[in-house]
Amino acid sequence: LGCDENEKGSIERAVKHWIIAANLGDDLSIKALMRMFKGGFVEKEVLDAALRAHQACVDATKSPLRDVAEEFYRLRDGLFSSN
Repeated sequence: LGCDENEKGSIERAVKHWIIAANLGDDLSIKALMRMFKGGFVEKEVLDAALRAHQACVDATKSPLRDVAEEFYRLRDGLFSSN
């Protein structure tokens, strides 16, 4: 939604959508917010708050069991790749 709003020229709405998505852990939204910050469309405090919320969301999804599952699939995919 942020990209659509940005293409329409609705910068404020685009930023709001990217903030919401970043708060839910979306990496591409953080990158979009950083670009908007560099362009002068986002204040440092807003970017900092989005970065903190993004990191909190990412941290909340970490677990030892998830790490084991990721390693399993990484190894499995390596065994069956056609190299």
